[in-house]
Amino acid sequence: MTLSRLVDLSHVIEAGMTTYPGLPGPEITPHLTRVDSRRVYAEGTEFTIDRISMLGNTGTYVDSPFHRYDGGVDLAGLPLESLADLPTVVVHSTDPAERAITAHTLAHYDVAGKAVLLHTGWDRHWRTEAYGVGAPYLTEDGARHLADEGARLVGIDSVNIDSTDGKQRPAHSILLAGGIPILEHLTNLAALPEHGARLHAVPAPIRAFGTFPVRAYAVVPQ
Repeated sequence: MTLSRLVDLSHVIEAGMTTYPGLPGPEITPHLTRVDSRRVYAEGTEFTIDRISMLGNTGTYVDSPFHRYDGGVDLAGLPLESLADLPTVVVHSTDPAERAITAHTLAHYDVAGKAVLLHTGWDRHWRTEAYGVGAPYLTEDGARHLADEGARLVGIDSVNIDSTDGKQRPAHSILLAGGIPILEHLTNLAALPEHGARLHAVPAPIRAFGTFPVRAYAVVPQ
């Protein structure tokens, strides 16, 4: 028997939390409280039904092509094969002096058919002011390399897969044009080996919607 362990790669979603600086946090409120439910159900039986109002860009989330392109594949159209049970390659690039992950950085990795997870260590700044400032990112030539080499999905543990210093978003544009989903705001990538883990990161299948939180996790052989 092959033993394995599960590694959670998602941030917890809480009311009022900040994911991307400047965007509003989720609002979580009761639709039916446990006290009110006592009038609906038999004695001793209680339920809570809760409501959440949030942006799709909350917590750890996946971007579909619809997020970037009018007419692109939406969340409901993403094939499970692009999100679940994917072999992974983890690119450990945690030198704070090297923000940019380039084609040169990625050149010696076999990425064809794999989920490429960019481990920068930036998740250590999660929910602090530092998280949105000077974060690591994937360069245009790095994104082009991954698309050309057949990456199935690309994820990062940073505030954005692109540099936020300007208004261009070449990594989003290139990857999503190629039908490659993007995972942002991952965490705990340091717990993964460079090879051998398998990724699961499936959002709800929502029509005409581009981005939604996932419970991303990896299955790692012992």
